[in-house]
Amino acid sequence: MKKLATVRETMDRFVDTLGPDWDVMDAIDFLLEKRVTGAPVVDARGKLVGMLTETDCLRIVATGKDGDEPHGKVADYMTTDVQTIPANMDVYFAAGLFLNARFRRFPVVDDGRLVGVVTRFDILRAVQRGLRS
Repeated sequence: MKKLATVRETMDRFVDTLGPDWDVMDAIDFLLEKRVTGAPVVDARGKLVGMLTETDCLRIVATGKDGDEPHGKVADYMTTDVQTIPANMDVYFAAGLFLNARFRRFPVVDDGRLVGVVTRFDILRAVQRGLRS
């Protein structure tokens, strides 16, 4: 019987993160510079406390007044109800979760700490490799 690949084997371990105390405009600059649609927000101990997405940022800009620059901290605007997955989940189960998800990536956590991020593309590639091996 074939051993199923896990999320840990396909996830990106090197994840650009934000801190909850970052200035929100610096965070928007960061997302644009990194060319990512969102980033996990972690505390000083590496615990995942939220996500800041391009949708969150658009909401910030849309509620501004007369071209004033938005101000505040990432914690004021981030999404705190973040769906995560464990690193030991098999990739086929993760693929199923993506079918009902409105986003392209899941933060991967181990005991509440961020250990990586897995995207739809990562899962599809892992499943393809598994099917062809």
